[in-house]
Amino acid sequence: MTGIDTAADEAVVFCRDLMRIDTTNPGDDSGPGERRAAEYIAERLAEVGLGTELFEPRAGRTSVVARWEGTAPDRAALLVHAHTDVVPAEPAMWRYHPFGGEIADGYLWGRGAVDMKYFAAQMLAVTRARIRAGRPPARDIVLAFLADEEGGGHLGARWLVDNHPDLFDGCTEAVGEVGGYSAALPSGRRLYVVETAEKGVLWFRLTATGTAGHGSMLNPRNSVTELAEVVHRIGRHEFPARLTPTTRMFFEALAAELGETFDPADPAPLLKTVAPLERMVGATLRDIASPTRFDAGYKTNVIPSEATAEIDCRFVPGLEEQFEAEFRALVGPDIRCEVVFRLPAVETPFPAPLTAAMAASLAIEDPGCGVIPYLLPAGTDAKHFSRLGMACYGFAPLRLPDDFDFPAAFHGVDERVPVDAVRFGARVLHTFFDRC
Repeated sequence: MTGIDTAADEAVVFCRDLMRIDTTNPGDDSGPGERRAAEYIAERLAEVGLGTELFEPRAGRTSVVARWEGTAPDRAALLVHAHTDVVPAEPAMWRYHPFGGEIADGYLWGRGAVDMKYFAAQMLAVTRARIRAGRPPARDIVLAFLADEEGGGHLGARWLVDNHPDLFDGCTEAVGEVGGYSAALPSGRRLYVVETAEKGVLWFRLTATGTAGHGSMLNPRNSVTELAEVVHRIGRHEFPARLTPTTRMFFEALAAELGETFDPADPAPLLKTVAPLERMVGATLRDIASPTRFDAGYKTNVIPSEATAEIDCRFVPGLEEQFEAEFRALVGPDIRCEVVFRLPAVETPFPAPLTAAMAASLAIEDPGCGVIPYLLPAGTDAKHFSRLGMACYGFAPLRLPDDFDFPAAFHGVDERVPVDAVRFGARVLHTFFDRC
């Protein structure tokens, strides 16, 4: 068995092991933390002689960083990062226990399967195999296994960037999650999407004040009613379509693949041909404001003096100020509107030597495939690393079954990843480390 075959098999084992470690991040300090996963990763790297540093800004919230020397120390370094925390899961709703790491029907089942312990496992397995074979990467690689991505990175990537930027000295580019996965065209040819942009994040808290009183009385200043009307208006509002350079490039490439015409005024119909991408890419065509929380009152027969709601907003790169002004106008002057969380949008040019290395690495394992950029509607730790001037890409390779709904697996019930896809990605990553 070759070293890469061993790495592919180890990636499956490591993914299963990491999924069996509960690293639930509920958004506060009540979860178990990432410490056990961090220690597991550090131990596996120590077995092949690669030193690591563990960082724990708060008990249990642990990240692991290692610098792996390449063959060309004069070249800029590359950051490759994954996060080890996961969102909560309710076991009663799952076919297999979310922290059981079961292998069944050709899939690895469990929380973190796609988000994103499979890539942490690929990184770990490929690094070990190459060190054992005496095969360093093409340039220095900083490996980061990060805590708290699901909480915005405050105790993970953001904390490291703020407190230990020296860890990333020389890194001009970064590779992380939500890219490098396949979508099948009607022709049977596969496209692999590389994430080169991310929407920004704005969370607003809206507060309506009114007159408290008895529920049996008429009350023209009911805070719940006033806030509900505004929340309904926001939830039903459709912001105008806005194509960034990345999104335009995606649709132009897709249209060329399909032999169709790209209409910038109505690009959405093109997505019908690549169903697994429709929901993910469709959400990038415009800004989105989603009401997610509503809180008011303490007793059914009491009209409260105050009601609050929280809105999760995602805006396309380059238009943060414009979006915020539009949102505040939508809210109106009678509701207090405050920003409680903000992350920037990022956008990186697609044609680059690094993306060419990605395409070449994929083509070796999947001859005839195509590679195109896309804008992620959500956010990753790339937002923090971009503050250090890095060009950030999502490239965590998977060749997926044509009918597998990859976007639905993120944070969903019965999250799973195909075992063969994990092995495939390990082989691609191995080649990429030669070409990066």
